[in-house]
Amino acid sequence: MGFRLPGIRKSLFAANQASSKAVDAPKGYLAVYVGEKMKRFVIPVSYLNQPLFQDLLSEAEEEFGYDHPMGGLTIPCSEDTFQHITSFLN
Repeated sequence: MGFRLPGIRKSLFAANQASSKAVDAPKGYLAVYVGEKMKRFVIPVSYLNQPLFQDLLSEAEEEFGYDHPMGGLTIPCSEDTFQHITSFLN
């Protein structure tokens, strides 16, 4: 015996479509938001293994926890600092 909840299914589908459009990134990449203006950067997921980037992730966890309303990771540093760090990861 099954339950039918068409209203919930439609709202979940709409929410999934809206959130996927907000954070669209090519396969193998991740959207992050940096700085006061929350500038969006799309970075390779390979950065997640790098010690410098892991330090940024630890800071993000301390400041924001796991709640990232922008749809991507929010990194707590300036855009200049982020670009400087990612230049070492290329």
